[in-house]
Amino acid sequence: MEEDFPGDAIHDQLARRQWTVAAPFDARVRELVRDWGASSPELIEEMIVTALKIARDQMSMADLKLINRSVKEMRYAAKVFAPFRDLRKVAVFGSARTLPNAPEFKVAEDFAREMVAHNYMVITGGGDGIMGAAQHGAGRERSFGLNIRLPFEQRANETIEGDPKLINLNYFFTRKLNFVKETHAFALFPGGFGTLDETFEVLTLMQTGKARVIPVVLLDRPDGIYWETWMKFLTQRLLKFGFISQEDFSFFKITHTVREAVREILQFYKVYHSARWVGKKLVIRISHRLSRKAIVDLNERFSDMLQTGEIVQGVALRQEKNEPAIWDLPRLILTPNRRSFGRFRQLVDAINASSIR
Repeated sequence: MEEDFPGDAIHDQLARRQWTVAAPFDARVRELVRDWGASSPELIEEMIVTALKIARDQMSMADLKLINRSVKEMRYAAKVFAPFRDLRKVAVFGSARTLPNAPEFKVAEDFAREMVAHNYMVITGGGDGIMGAAQHGAGRERSFGLNIRLPFEQRANETIEGDPKLINLNYFFTRKLNFVKETHAFALFPGGFGTLDETFEVLTLMQTGKARVIPVVLLDRPDGIYWETWMKFLTQRLLKFGFISQEDFSFFKITHTVREAVREILQFYKVYHSARWVGKKLVIRISHRLSRKAIVDLNERFSDMLQTGEIVQGVALRQEKNEPAIWDLPRLILTPNRRSFGRFRQLVDAINASSIR
């Protein structure tokens, strides 16, 4: 289930290999990488060259420490997640201050347990409150913790403490990157600044095409109005003032039961599998071929998304050869305008509701 991170595909130009100015260094870098062994030698060579250039950029010690620690954190996290790349995961956000006797605590626990029953793994911030509830519901073997080092409040919950899948991070930005990069769905519970920060981060990245569009469900206690109150601010302020568009509301769904939230996530992957940019083309991988009538209907309903041409059903493009596990899946191929990713979320819903061949 390997996928390119969408932000890498925003620019259409081919990536250029950036070498040092001195040719002898280029040869030494190539030789080093060849002797060490690498599955993607060109990228490893470029990273080494970037490090060499940093050495001549007269950066401060603080900048060098930040870059070094960030790369090490990203490398370690990717190593931890790698053995589980074929399993879908759901990230759970919510307040670390939610007490075990709170109704929201039980909802989070039940939600995580249900997602594990559908063969998902669960990713949380590794702390207590909602995170601890979801971790407990998922169980140690089926969960990850992305713990942030703070001078107060945050500590690893008892379920994930000491587990190899607990990743301790120093920077919020490397933590956020891993949440977005590794997950296939988000479940958001009531919380404070941190929870709302993560919520808007996820929505912003999808809205701007810098992250994969995936299901986002908003949960609360059975009689809670946390997200309805939040929704009023979005509709009465952000939408009214023109800061967001109506289709942006398609990125998330307020759900009132665990069953409804789980159904929303599972429905997203009913026919739709994943998507990838190949130059200007968006390639949507689907589990079954759609009927001819369904393709005609999609073109009629989503013609406003298209920059040129139409939505066509086809097979994998040669540029997708690094994903052999899904090579045989049918494809929907289109050239979108890259402006309204909310419409892309609506397209996914339409694909999942379409008749198959």
